[in-house]
Amino acid sequence: MTMKLKNILLVVAISASTAILSMWGYNKIAGNYSSVVLQQDGKLPVNYAGFFDKNNMAAGAVDFTAASTSATPAVVHIKTRTKERQVSNNLPRRKSPLSDLFGDDDPFQDFFGGPRSSVIPEQRASGSGVLVSNDGYIVTNNHVVEDADEVTVTTSNRKTYKGTVVATDRNTDLAVIKIDASNLPYMVYGNSDDVKLGQWVLAIGYPLNLDVTVTAGIISAKARSIGINKGPNPIESFIQTDAAVNPGNSGGALINTEGELIGINSAIASPTGSYAGYSYAIPVNIVKKVVNDLMKYGAVQKAYIGISYPPDDASEEQKKAQGIKDGPGVFVSGVADDGAAKEGGLQKGDFITKVNGVTIATGPELQEQVLRYKPGDKINVTYVRNGKESTASITLKNKAGTYETVKQESVLDKLGGELVNLDAATAKKNDIAGGVLVKKLGDGILKNTRMQEGFVITSVDGQEVRTMDQLAAILRSSQGTVKLEGIYPGYDGTYGYPLNIDEAGGDK
Repeated sequence: MTMKLKNILLVVAISASTAILSMWGYNKIAGNYSSVVLQQDGKLPVNYAGFFDKNNMAAGAVDFTAASTSATPAVVHIKTRTKERQVSNNLPRRKSPLSDLFGDDDPFQDFFGGPRSSVIPEQRASGSGVLVSNDGYIVTNNHVVEDADEVTVTTSNRKTYKGTVVATDRNTDLAVIKIDASNLPYMVYGNSDDVKLGQWVLAIGYPLNLDVTVTAGIISAKARSIGINKGPNPIESFIQTDAAVNPGNSGGALINTEGELIGINSAIASPTGSYAGYSYAIPVNIVKKVVNDLMKYGAVQKAYIGISYPPDDASEEQKKAQGIKDGPGVFVSGVADDGAAKEGGLQKGDFITKVNGVTIATGPELQEQVLRYKPGDKINVTYVRNGKESTASITLKNKAGTYETVKQESVLDKLGGELVNLDAATAKKNDIAGGVLVKKLGDGILKNTRMQEGFVITSVDGQEVRTMDQLAAILRSSQGTVKLEGIYPGYDGTYGYPLNIDEAGGDK
C-alpha cells in the first residue's frame, strides 16, 4: 500500500470518527436537553424559558361542544327601545319688530329667538344577558339597558318575555333584570381568581342581532383597566381575551371549558367599533358581589380602604426611599384623614402587597379585592414600610366614612326638598307644556344652587322636562354638572342653575 493511499484512508477514518462522535453528542444533549439548557461553566441558569414538565403537558385537542351545549340555553337576547324625546333650548322669547302686525302668525318670530325644540327619534338596541337563577333573574351590562323605556328578553328556545330592570350600577357597568318565568336553565358561577393566562375560554352572546353565537379564544391578560366605565367611582379589573366579541355581545357570558361562568363580556378594544383582536369581561367574582348587593339592597355596598395611589406603578425613587424591593404591590401616595386605612395604621409611602393573603400587583387588582367586601367588614392588609413587612387589620368604611350599609336612593331623593308635577292650569297660564315645581328646598344637592322655592324645572341641558319621571330619567343618564333651566311663574324670563349631580355620591 502506498504512502499516499494510507494518508487518504487515515483522513477518511478520522472524519468518520468525528461524525460518529458528533452525532452521539448531539443525541446525548438533545435527549437531556432540559437539564443542560444554556449551561455555562457546568451550571444551569437560575431562570430560563422552557416547558419541560411532562406532567403538565397538554392532553391533546380541546373539545368545546359539551361546554357550549350546557351554557347556551342560559344566555338570552336583550332588545331595548327608547321612546322619542323632545329637546328644547328653552330660551326666553323675544318679539320681532313685526309681531304687532302679524300677531301669533308672525313669520319672522323664529329669527328673534325663543324656545326651539328638536326631536331625538326613537332608538332601538340589543345586547345579551345571562340567567343566574331559575326564576328569571338576569345579569347584563348597565349600558345595555340604561335609559331604556322597554326591555324585551328572548331565550335560546325563542320564547319572549317583558323584562323589568331591578337595579343597576354604573361603576361596574352591571345591571340585574327580571322576567316572569320559572324552571329556567341558569349559569353556574365559576371562580375568576382561578383563570390563567393562555387558558381556553368561550364567549356566548347575540352579536350583530344574530342568533346565539359561540366563539373561542384564550385568556390574554388579567386585571386590565381601559377607562371605559362611566360611574362616579368606576371599578375596572377586566379579563382580557381574544375570543371574538362584537356589538350585541355586551352582557353575554364568558365561560371556561367546564361550562362555568367566569365573566360578563363588556367591551372591545377596536379602532372601528367591531372586533379587532381584544375583548374584555368583568370577572365573575365581581359580578357575584354586585348582583347579590343589587338584589338585596338595591345598591352596591362598596367598601373603601381610604387611600390614593398613582395610576402607574411606584417609581424607582419611591421604592428606594421606602426600602421596597422589586416585586408586585401598590404604592400608597395618600391616606384619607377619616378613612379606614389611617385608623388601621397605614401611612403615606407604604407599599401594599397583599389583601387577606392575596397578592396585589396593581391598583385594579386592589380595587377588585376590596370590592368583594362591604362596609363594616374587616380585612388584613400586608404592606412594606422602611424595608419591613407588616400586616394591619382594617375595618372598611362606606364613602360617607361610616360602617353602615347603603340603601338605594333615587336621583330625585338626592335633589332633596319637595318636588311635584306642575299643574296644567299653571302650565297653560305660563305658556309651557309642563314642568316640575320645586315646592320646598330640603337638605339635598338643590340647596347648593341659588334656586328659590317656586322654581319650575322645564329642561335639563336642553332636554325638555314635563314630568318628574322625565326629570329622573334624564338625571340618571347624566353625570357631573348639568344645567337646570326653567321659570318662576308670574315673572318674565328663563333662569338657569348649574347642578353637580355627583355631589351626593353613590350611584344614580
